[in-house]
Amino acid sequence: MSEKDLQSVESLQSAYQTLRSEVGKVIVGQSEVVEQLLIALLSNGHCLLVGVPGLAKTLLISTLARALNLKFSRIQFTPDLMPSDITGTDILEEDHTTGKRIFRFVKGPVFANIVLADEINRTPPKTQAALLQAMQEHEVTAGGETFTLEEPFFVLATQNPIEQEGTYPLPEAQLDRFMFNVFVGYPSEVEENTIVKMTTSAAISDVSRIMDAESIHALQQLVRRVPVSDHVIAYAVNLVRSTRPAENSPLPYVRDWVSWGAGPRASQFLVLGAKCRAILEGRPTPSVEDVRAVARPVLRHRIVTSFNAEADGVNTMDIIERLLNDIKANED
Repeated sequence: MSEKDLQSVESLQSAYQTLRSEVGKVIVGQSEVVEQLLIALLSNGHCLLVGVPGLAKTLLISTLARALNLKFSRIQFTPDLMPSDITGTDILEEDHTTGKRIFRFVKGPVFANIVLADEINRTPPKTQAALLQAMQEHEVTAGGETFTLEEPFFVLATQNPIEQEGTYPLPEAQLDRFMFNVFVGYPSEVEENTIVKMTTSAAISDVSRIMDAESIHALQQLVRRVPVSDHVIAYAVNLVRSTRPAENSPLPYVRDWVSWGAGPRASQFLVLGAKCRAILEGRPTPSVEDVRAVARPVLRHRIVTSFNAEADGVNTMDIIERLLNDIKANED
């Protein structure tokens, strides 16, 4: 890395600590979730958040957008939501000077820096695909014209793990487009006491702006320039390949419990996430521990368990934990 890049790493670490404290004015706890969201944003990825209602997921995301000085948009996904409700639509407009009627494209809520897709599994696949295309291409096509989305473009989709009746679960191929699957859990007793005190008082916390779109875009480029040693890349690839039963895995529980393992995109996201975690902590290059730290949110939605796993009461996280233990032992 150049001297300028090393200075950028130092300034990013300072800004990150300030950002954590600013978000902490509104959000109690959830430090791991905040870290994962920021890693995904700086890695130019997207996040799927899974958690029961009432855990302040929307508040967390809107607070993060305010602290980063980014345009925030929230879309409530419902069964009757149409693709044009997300991307925008052409409207017929009369020009009062000429009397001619022309079509004008009105941009939809996807034209923002941070887009919250609330309960994405409540809308049919056609509408889900409209958002997922924007995530992949960073552009929207309407009426034969292509509109480029403003950078940075970051999608956070939420899913309610309780109510599954009347939902349209995302297929594995579409889930794979999300860098992280972030689990938002219940707060501790101490944290819940603090939450109740904060939210039932008259005090209003003002969040300062720490970054802006231009600086975030520059940091995304910085993450790409972070050097990674060959043994860290080899560990990430080995970890991902070990999830695949078709790779003649030496781990018998993978062959028994996994139908489909993670693809190459998981290896890419493991390395990108490790790079970003390293520079957020002020280190110029990632280690194997950085890969292990981001392995859970990267792999959680990329491993498809078999009927044997269900019969044995084994879930994806159980398999990931065993893999991290076993692959670490093999590395050492």
